[in-house]
Amino acid sequence: MKPAYLRRLAEPLSRPVQPNRLRSFTTVSSRTSAAAVQPQHLHQPSFPIPDPIPVGHDTPVPPARHILRDAVSATRPRNNWTRDEIAAIHSHPLMDLVHQASIVHRRFHNPAEVQLCTLMNIKTGGCTEDCSYCAQATRHQKGTGLQAKKVETVESVLEAAREARANGSTRFCMGAAWRDMRGRKNSLRNIADMIRGVRALGMEACVTLGMIDGEQAKELKAAGLTAYNHNVDTSREFYPSIISTRTYDERLQTLGYVRDAGINVCSGGILGLGETTTDRVGLLHTVSTLPTHPESFPVNALVPIKGTPLGDRPPLDFTNMLRTIATARIIMPATIVRIAAGRKTMSEEKQALCFMAGANAIFTGEKMLTTECNGWDEDKVMFDRWGLEPMKSFDKSPPPAS
Repeated sequence: MKPAYLRRLAEPLSRPVQPNRLRSFTTVSSRTSAAAVQPQHLHQPSFPIPDPIPVGHDTPVPPARHILRDAVSATRPRNNWTRDEIAAIHSHPLMDLVHQASIVHRRFHNPAEVQLCTLMNIKTGGCTEDCSYCAQATRHQKGTGLQAKKVETVESVLEAAREARANGSTRFCMGAAWRDMRGRKNSLRNIADMIRGVRALGMEACVTLGMIDGEQAKELKAAGLTAYNHNVDTSREFYPSIISTRTYDERLQTLGYVRDAGINVCSGGILGLGETTTDRVGLLHTVSTLPTHPESFPVNALVPIKGTPLGDRPPLDFTNMLRTIATARIIMPATIVRIAAGRKTMSEEKQALCFMAGANAIFTGEKMLTTECNGWDEDKVMFDRWGLEPMKSFDKSPPPAS
């Protein structure tokens, strides 16, 4: 006779019987089978973001799906985004992220229109800031070889604006390499004359002059300034590793003065500085939670300049540019998203993907301050090939009727 412990080992294990119970995980074959029995609808929703097919009754829907679905269905901007929400959108599979962004883009904009902007450096070099990416900083001048110049005359600036208008640009931007406008009353008067002259041409006028105070913002508004550019560059956390001579809050304060004066805010960032994905999410969070969204959001890809601290940075992976543009379009649906520095290195196909993802403005002309820029002629060829048309000044067409 077998010992008792051997008899117990020989007996089958007893388990409660649970008929018709499905295990709560999904395989490719089970998803395919389940999808095959779903009813087919003739009219699909305009922005389908399918939830996972439930196999077990306790399978939760991933929160990220809800976040993106709600964002894509929005009919007006919101500025109470959390970082977690933006991160969930930003990390969505890229091809579908671009698709969802294009749906939002078509709801708020005419997808065939792209604004042509021309940027002129009206005061080159001699800046006292230490921005690690910039050739115009005095402390980088020895390595870059850039020579500082005086402020351009009003007439030379207006001549450049006339040329830009003749080539189809509807916004003329003027940049000066200054930390701020303190003690520059004569320069501010000359810039006010430039603004009035650009507006007299029927063009939008934008300037970037460093930090300004409330009174200076009012003077620029009185001259007819359309927009003031002041980028926040990157996330608050990564910012001190790029710039030490101006704080993040000083940048936000300048944007506040601009907004309070009734001038459109133009504020974006630079990708490829060595930041992480979390920093890109942080940049997007900063601008999308301003009291009102910026009128335009420039997305720059770092152009490494020899002689600057970031002169040896590797090129930005294009997918990071595309993902940032798509996320910006979804969370700031009414904002103009501008492809700025770095477009020269993009193929037409890459630019077309950016337009599909929601970009609807570019810089075109001879220069982007101190770096190369795509020219008017090549952009005209690209527009003709891809069926794009220049956006009219002050006259963004409504989205096409659905």
